[in-house]
Amino acid sequence: MPPTLSTASKAGPRETRLPGAQLVPCLLLKGGTVHRPGPEGPVAARGPSGAPFDPFDVVDRLSGEYSLLYVVDLDGIERGNPQLDYLQELSRDMPLWVDGGVRRADQAIDILVAGAQRAVLSSAYLGGPKQLARAWKLSTELVFEIEITGPRLSPTHEGWGTEDPVELARVVREAGPDHVLLSPREMDPDWSVVRSIAASGPTWVDGTFTAAMHDRLSSSGAAGGVFHIDDLLDHWEG
Repeated sequence: MPPTLSTASKAGPRETRLPGAQLVPCLLLKGGTVHRPGPEGPVAARGPSGAPFDPFDVVDRLSGEYSLLYVVDLDGIERGNPQLDYLQELSRDMPLWVDGGVRRADQAIDILVAGAQRAVLSSAYLGGPKQLARAWKLSTELVFEIEITGPRLSPTHEGWGTEDPVELARVVREAGPDHVLLSPREMDPDWSVVRSIAASGPTWVDGTFTAAMHDRLSSSGAAGGVFHIDDLLDHWEG
């Protein structure tokens, strides 16, 4: 039987109140190495000298400026094998929200026990409302990602009963999770959709969001935005 919230809550740092329009850096982690987005998928990140980045060094640098880190565990997403040892060590330096490709409720608890402050459940991977309800019974430390392409949910979604991201956000919040992460793919955020979802609870923006969009983020009423750290890596040595 998987551990419950009482077990998971002992593993990670206590959450503090997050200010509005918070900028949250995103760390892509695969095989214990830092990656960055590429035209054909994530690629290993390297400094000007060609040396790879040490994820612990990257997190140490980020922790000086940011109070929260969003980790995309590519091993978990691509192979169903999240890097729990790395997550445990990284969580000692900085609070983490972790997207590990959770497909079943018990996998979310594994990520929380490893030290994540919140586990990300995505409409792209989770089987549907029943798995969401099961995860919520085990822990309330969850974020729900709504992945969209254009005005509707991405075509990979099945079993949610709607293609409308605003309606899905309503369904999710009725089921329990209040933090919703809107992730547009290959497009800029639709700020009217962000505004609609933010009106009913804490809403975050990911996907193609960039730190330069901070003003739009604030005016939409969103709680914060998750941005890739490419620009930062370009100025750091590996």
